[in-house]
Amino acid sequence: MGNTESPPLDVVVVGAGFAGLYLLHRLRGAGFSARCVEAADDVGGTWYWNRYPGARCDIESLDYQYTFDPELDETWQWSEKYAPQPEILRYLQHVADTHDLRRDISFGVRVDAAQWDDVRARWHIRISDGAVLTCRHYVMATGCLSVPKEVDIDGAERFRGRTYWTSRWPHEGVDLTGQRVAVIGTGSSAIQSIPIIAAQAAHLTVFQRTPNFSVPAHNGQVSPERLDDFARDRAAYRAAARVSTGGVPITPVQTSALAVSDDERRARYDDAWARGGLIEFLGSYADHLSSPAANELLAEFVREKIRSIVDDPETAATLCPTTYPIGTKRLCVDTGYYETYNRPHVRLVDLGRHPIATITESGIDLVDETMAFDAIVFATGFDAMTGAVVAVDIEGHDGRTLESAWAHGPATYLGLMVEGFPNLFMITGPGSPSVLTNMVPSIEQHVEWIVDCLDHMRTNALERIEPTTTAVERWVQHVNDYADLTLMTTANSWYVGANVPGKPRVFMPYVGGLGPYRTICDEVATRDYLGFAFRGAGGTRCIDGVIRRAKPDVQLMLDAIAGLALAPLESLSPEEARALMAGAETMRAPGPAVGEIVDDALPGPAGPLAYRLYRPDTAGPHPIVVYFHGGGWVLGSSTADDPLCRDLCVRSDAIVVSVDYRHAPEAPFPAAVDDVFASVCWVAEHATELGGVPGELAVAGWSAGGNLAAVVCLLARDAGGPAIAGQLLLTPVTDSDLTRPSYADESGGAMPSRSMMSWFWHLYIPDGDRADPRAAPLRAKSLTGLAPAFVVTAELDPLRDEGIAYADALIAAGVPTRHLVAAGHTHASVTAVDMLPSGAPVRAEMAATLRRFFGRLPTAEVAR
Repeated sequence: MGNTESPPLDVVVVGAGFAGLYLLHRLRGAGFSARCVEAADDVGGTWYWNRYPGARCDIESLDYQYTFDPELDETWQWSEKYAPQPEILRYLQHVADTHDLRRDISFGVRVDAAQWDDVRARWHIRISDGAVLTCRHYVMATGCLSVPKEVDIDGAERFRGRTYWTSRWPHEGVDLTGQRVAVIGTGSSAIQSIPIIAAQAAHLTVFQRTPNFSVPAHNGQVSPERLDDFARDRAAYRAAARVSTGGVPITPVQTSALAVSDDERRARYDDAWARGGLIEFLGSYADHLSSPAANELLAEFVREKIRSIVDDPETAATLCPTTYPIGTKRLCVDTGYYETYNRPHVRLVDLGRHPIATITESGIDLVDETMAFDAIVFATGFDAMTGAVVAVDIEGHDGRTLESAWAHGPATYLGLMVEGFPNLFMITGPGSPSVLTNMVPSIEQHVEWIVDCLDHMRTNALERIEPTTTAVERWVQHVNDYADLTLMTTANSWYVGANVPGKPRVFMPYVGGLGPYRTICDEVATRDYLGFAFRGAGGTRCIDGVIRRAKPDVQLMLDAIAGLALAPLESLSPEEARALMAGAETMRAPGPAVGEIVDDALPGPAGPLAYRLYRPDTAGPHPIVVYFHGGGWVLGSSTADDPLCRDLCVRSDAIVVSVDYRHAPEAPFPAAVDDVFASVCWVAEHATELGGVPGELAVAGWSAGGNLAAVVCLLARDAGGPAIAGQLLLTPVTDSDLTRPSYADESGGAMPSRSMMSWFWHLYIPDGDRADPRAAPLRAKSLTGLAPAFVVTAELDPLRDEGIAYADALIAAGVPTRHLVAAGHTHASVTAVDMLPSGAPVRAEMAATLRRFFGRLPTAEVAR
């Protein structure tokens, strides 16, 4: 690595922007030796390099500043609502001077390579002046938007006029007065610079590949009212920012854009437009980034504004984004951008209709036109999130480079660390909220967590830290799960690397929000750094695991239920429990429409049994699925699982007959068993008059209903019929043993708890009878000869282990069986149709399996 190795440091930091400066300050305060390496000749990071005309942050200045030092609020006053780049740079210079940070920064040098020494547990970092820095910990504070994207236009190097990049604008400024100027790109930097360039240029041509949504900044001096509100309790304001979703202390709106009148919605949109700013505009209703219909309402509002501002209808139409939802690319904030196209010397070229063939010595050739220019401005964006990190040759274990480790996309734990690269930290790396929030409080959260972690290691004589495979894989999955709940992945944005040719398409930022993310990181630390492995003189430590096992929407549901502080079901009488569950049914989503619903009754052993029949809207006859509801043999009815039955009907194209049965304690075991077997026999006998296909009959059930469906298959086998094509068992009860590990593992809020199941069993069947296979099918002497099965178990279900055991027993008995683990789901979450999107793929597989049972899809390979 070189011959001039420096004495070992505790930490080397790369980058002297917002992140590097604060990290240097915190490290010094914690007693760590540190050196910061900065390629520029001064502090500032992004705000040192990005000096293009009109460069400003898109977060209001009062929010876009450090929260760690209250004195900075006293000694610094912003001149404008959105301060310009020179002022932000002066602010960072002021912070560096106030805290005497420059003495630990090496300016004008770059990191060429970094190599991990596994023997000495150190990083060796070769910098451009020939020196080698040796350190225990290496921190990349290089920013998310710091590496310009290479220009991928043919002939760019041939142009003989003046060429500029918004990402590396000359520090001495540029005078474009009287020039013929081309601007290529209409992202944020272009939208900010185009109005200013247009004011100078004799003629300006803007080349647009994809239009961007932009809202007005309404910039100007910070209002006295805003300053007074802030000054009243600065500490509370800053504290609120640190735990807010977007890093700006605003109260989230809970209302759907679809739940209000057109007039009310329009009034709120108009008010948000008049106030300006991106966070509150996007957040004017709760579902703009999750509901396509709500998003389209906001998008069309902005398009209407564009059409009202731009005089030429064709130009206005070209400026209106129509190919992606609003907010799924970074929403821009502008001053007079759309108005600029009303200037007679400004022209917009749509590259979709008039592509660039090549750049020539004198200008730009389109496929249908030749244009001459004096200057070309490339506003072509950045290799975001990962560009600055992989630009350095970083080698971890066994010489593996970070670039090769991320060949298929970045994989981190918490956006902080990468497996195989010990003691390498990233600030606001991929997998953290970063660019979806106000960056400053996001940076502060990362810096504080890192320094606290280093202090923990020092205190416990630990020399190295690295995330585990499990922690990384499940965090990446969690990030993707959250993104999949939104519309964010539907756009070809730099959030997924779509702007860089050849870059893997992976959604990189964490959409869960800064406040929830902070809670997660704090919980990782308090759980003895869950998911991290440590080594050192203090020993080897690792508590492997997953910090957020539940799917994000499932976790939100669990949090909402916990917030209700409901009495445990088992503390109620059966009548009270039934009333509670009936009330809950009124608050659920209805599920999809079906062709027909028929409510009727069929004869049971002790009287009529109510049923609800769901018929597809396709031409019959159809296969029939007899479904049994959940509820611990105590609760529920033929309509209790109505949304799930609708969903199965539509997806499987089968008739679903949901049959009620007698409930305990009024009618204890075996009343329910007798009822469900009689109902299956009756449906089989009356298949034709029900609109079904004789012989195409399956059974299905959830929870206790899954228990009954499994028992029906045992009884049908032993009775010689009716013929059952398959059994679909969703998180079924299969045994009366409540000592299985999953009852202890999933006791933290997942339902049903052990005490609840004990209550159900107590009401349903006497202790001495619970080994009866008609109550506990797992205890049957033989499972051979049963109908093919599809068993769905939920990862976070106390009943998980008995469901797994039943699937294993069926397979061992030679029964064609598929077992699906619903990762991140609880006992009841898969049934939450149209409420929890993450359950839809599981239900789709359930329906596909029903089709296979009936021979209407290829038979799936028997698998675990």
